[in-house]
Amino acid sequence: MRFHGEILRHALLGLAILSPFAASASSWQQIQNDAKGQTVWFNAWGGDEAVNHYLDWVSGELKRDYAIDLRIVHIADAADTVKRIQTEARAGRKTKGSVDLLWVNGENFRALKEANLLQTGWAEQLPNWRYVDTSKPVREDFSVPVDGAESPWGSAQLTFIARQQQTPEPPASPQALLDYAKSHPGTVTYPRPPDFTGTALLEQLLINVTSQPDALKQPPNAQNFAAVTAPLWAYLDTLHPLLWRQGKDFPPSTARMDSLFTHGSLRLSLTFNPMHAKQKVAKGELPKDSYSFGFAQGMIGNVHFVTIPANAAASAGAQVVANFLLSPTAQLRKADPAIWGDPSVLDAHTLEPEQQKALQTLIPENSPPVLAEPHAAWVNALEQEWLRRYGTH
Repeated sequence: MRFHGEILRHALLGLAILSPFAASASSWQQIQNDAKGQTVWFNAWGGDEAVNHYLDWVSGELKRDYAIDLRIVHIADAADTVKRIQTEARAGRKTKGSVDLLWVNGENFRALKEANLLQTGWAEQLPNWRYVDTSKPVREDFSVPVDGAESPWGSAQLTFIARQQQTPEPPASPQALLDYAKSHPGTVTYPRPPDFTGTALLEQLLINVTSQPDALKQPPNAQNFAAVTAPLWAYLDTLHPLLWRQGKDFPPSTARMDSLFTHGSLRLSLTFNPMHAKQKVAKGELPKDSYSFGFAQGMIGNVHFVTIPANAAASAGAQVVANFLLSPTAQLRKADPAIWGDPSVLDAHTLEPEQQKALQTLIPENSPPVLAEPHAAWVNALEQEWLRRYGTH
């Protein structure tokens, strides 16, 4: 009897060890079953034709393979969707919300998470999480812990663009950028904050010039904001008179900067996608000798995510969409500069040899080190102070 008892005990132990995996597989199958026939409303930035075409392809794949009707809601700013989710919560709409999936990161994620308006704990349960490069900041978003409340989708890094013919040696530091602007007055600028990329440059320069970098990991406060940011405003006060239109006017967007760059008014453009220059050159939208560069000490970068509101009407469908967006097929297509050129969040070493090789050819060359972005609360504080100092010109 003791012998049989030992066998039974080991068998039960084996089941206990296996059961989480079995349960996980069966629960994912249930999620896929629940997702069939669901309509998923995905609110995503619609400001780029390449992005929109890619999402049209995603919709077709999900319809064919998962019987999900993915509806893309093209938005100009995720903050508008955040307000809608907040309004629904205030109105007591705890289920059947109007948003099932949202492309988000940074301040908008923090606002939703702190108000408990997101589903948590689901992201790392997705089967395709096994491919994710966890050396990227996929578990925190602008210093805010993710807690499985959003799934990584793409990675990005602040990147300058120049022309080989005009700028064979690009400025490799903030001081070099200042010297470059002095040598070529009126040909350098940046998008007007609160444009995302314009604000990102403020954060980049702040990291470079502040004497208190550790303060950026926490929200700013009234006691330290002036001291931490003083070197930034001193730098901009010197830079602005050298800029396009003497820093009295700023392009409203990176698209406008690209246009000014292409037509020769600017010597530098700016983007938050390190593949942007390659993508636009491939499409004939930037000069052929355009190339990307960054500061030698590093450029700020982040991961962008998709998240599911707590009151989503199609939670199962939203998870299946998020999982598909992490698939090697979807990630490789998205990273291709001829299609979108949005860098992957996958670890090439987790892929099949052919996919691994394909992904490695799509990784941006000579990328500078990635610097972590300041805490999300710095975004609004920097934008407000920038507008106070320079916004009325």
